[in-house]
Amino acid sequence: MSEPKKLYRRIADSIAADIQSGRYKPGDRLPPERDLAVQYGVSRPTLREAMIALEILGMIEAKHGLGIIVTKTKPDPLPFSDSEIGAFELIEARRLLEGEVCALAATLITDEQVTELEDLVNQMHHADPERAERADREFHVLIAKISGNGAIASCVENLWDWRYRSPLARNILARAANLGMGARIDEHGDILAALKSRSGNAARQAMHDHLDRVIEHLLNATEIVAVERVRQANSERRQAIARRLKGVTD
Repeated sequence: MSEPKKLYRRIADSIAADIQSGRYKPGDRLPPERDLAVQYGVSRPTLREAMIALEILGMIEAKHGLGIIVTKTKPDPLPFSDSEIGAFELIEARRLLEGEVCALAATLITDEQVTELEDLVNQMHHADPERAERADREFHVLIAKISGNGAIASCVENLWDWRYRSPLARNILARAANLGMGARIDEHGDILAALKSRSGNAARQAMHDHLDRVIEHLLNATEIVAVERVRQANSERRQAIARRLKGVTD
């Protein structure tokens, strides 16, 4: 029995079929994401994941001021499998699991482990993005290890590291990489404060709040891609004009 397709893939396939059937032609604008989410009865993250999959396939492009434009009817070769897991799926899964993990950790954490977590939060301020991200990962994995349950710790590690194995997740997370760490570091501070209070409810809520904001962060990051493309195109045009003017004056 074959594994059922993920929801975002079913939506992407449905929209792709509409494009290939001629309902939407190259140059046509797709309905706004809000309308598509209502049409398919899904959340914004799920719809956004479907649209990014279509963008990776080369069938659509987000254009500033115009919306989502159909670019071609024949998709590029598929760079990911039907079992591909996207960034929003990963974060939603982490939210469900890590909220309960954090609540459990709050009842078991020692003063020494609090100190370890404080050190990791400080490391997240490091100027080297890779070192800051490594500290972020270690922070979440340590909370899972505090549970004393190896299966739980392994699940948290696997969910975190799946981002490196998933082309779709990497694509989305790469877009968010340059939006800054400041707010996310503050949220880790809130998680740490809840753990120090030894309140399971507060720890669960702090982790949920953090991962909810990560989802919003990814939504915002993928919304500004078109704007960044316009800025890049304008910069290239300015450089071309400057080169032409220089040629005239030489």
